[in-house]
Amino acid sequence: MSRFHIETAYKSLFKKGEELCGDKVSIVRTPNSTIAVLADGLGSGVKANILATLTSTIISTMLKEGATVADAVATVANTLPVCSVRKLAYSTFSVLEISDTGEGYLAEFDNPFCFYLRDGELCQFKCEYNEYSGRGVYETRFQAQAGDILTLVSDGVIYAGVGESLNFGWTWDHVAAWLKNAVALDMSVPRLTAALSDTVNDLYHGRPGDDSTVLVVGVVNEKVVNMFAGPPRNKEDDERMVIDYMASEGKHTICGGTSANIVSRVIGKPIKTSLKYTDPRVPPIGFIEGIDLCTEGVLTLSRTLDILKQYKESGSDSEFFNTLDEENGAAMMAKMLLEDCTRLKLFIGTAINPAHQNPDLPQDLSIKLKQIEKLKELLESFGKRVETRYY
Repeated sequence: MSRFHIETAYKSLFKKGEELCGDKVSIVRTPNSTIAVLADGLGSGVKANILATLTSTIISTMLKEGATVADAVATVANTLPVCSVRKLAYSTFSVLEISDTGEGYLAEFDNPFCFYLRDGELCQFKCEYNEYSGRGVYETRFQAQAGDILTLVSDGVIYAGVGESLNFGWTWDHVAAWLKNAVALDMSVPRLTAALSDTVNDLYHGRPGDDSTVLVVGVVNEKVVNMFAGPPRNKEDDERMVIDYMASEGKHTICGGTSANIVSRVIGKPIKTSLKYTDPRVPPIGFIEGIDLCTEGVLTLSRTLDILKQYKESGSDSEFFNTLDEENGAAMMAKMLLEDCTRLKLFIGTAINPAHQNPDLPQDLSIKLKQIEKLKELLESFGKRVETRYY
C-alpha cells in the first residue's frame, strides 16, 4: 500500500484586546501516523488558553500512547467540568488522525465540522454520533487519498465579520466555497493556511471579535530532496559519494562550491554561474545540468536557516511568503525544503574546510556540519523525515 506524508500548518488570530489565544492546536507524530487536535476554550484570554491547552494536550498525548477517544474524552470531561453558569463544556475540540497509509479518523465535539476536499470538491463520509461521559461526539472513519485537503477551524472563523462586514458572519458554507476556489489554485498547505487566516482577519477588519484558528492538513505523496553538502573526508570517495547521490530519486540540490566542483567533475557537466545578486547577504547560484539547485555553502545555508526559523516562529504568516519567494539561493533552498520536500536525504562530506572553521569550536566540528545538524532538527520539527549519510 502507498505511503503518504501528512502535511500540517495552522494559524491563530487572537481576539482583539487579548494577549493569549483561547484556541490551541497540538500536533504529534507517531512512527506511523499524525494526530492533530484543535481545541477551543470557553470564552477568551488566559482562562480559555489554559482550558484549550489542557484539552489539546490531554487528548493528543493519550491518543499517541494508544488510548481510545472514549478514554481521552472521559479524562477531559472529568478534568474540565461543564460551566455551571452557561451549561456549556469548558472546551470544544476536533481530533484528526491519519496514518501513513491513509486510514483516517475524525472526532468532533461542538467545533465546526471539518471541511474535506478531494479533487476540488467537498467530500462527505458517513459519521456516527456517540456519547462519552455525557459529551456527544461525531466520529468518522475514512480512507484518505493523495491530494486530499482537510481543514479544521474554530467557530471564530465561521462567524468572521458578523455585525461588521457581514450581517450573519461568514458561515460554514461560505468557508467551504472559499476553500474550493483556493484549492483549485494548487497552493501548498502553509500558503493555504495563511490565505484563509488573512481572509478571516480582513472580514474582521483586523480586529477579530473571537479567537479564530485555521488548521490545514494535506495528504501528499512522498517528495524527496537530495542534498550534497561538503567533500568527503577522503578524496578517493568523491566518485562513490556522487554516484550514491545521483542514484537517489527526487530533486537534487548542492550546497557549496567545492561540492559543486566535485559533482560537476564526476558527472561530466560544467558549472555555469549566475551573476544576479538579488540579496547582498546571499552569493549567486550556479547551474549544472541534471541538478535542480546549486548554491554557495556556509553563507547561503546560514540564511536558509534564518528563513526556516522565521517560519517556525511566525507560523503561516503571509508576510513570510514574500521572503520565501525571493530570487536568491537561500530563499530557493528554503522554499524547496518547506514546500517541495517530505523527505530530505543528506549526503554529507566530513572533510574540514579551514575557511569554515570557528576557532572557538573543537577541530572536529566544522561550521557547515553544525549548520546541517540545525537544518535536520528544523525540518524534523516540521514533520519531515531526514536521512543522513556521511562520507
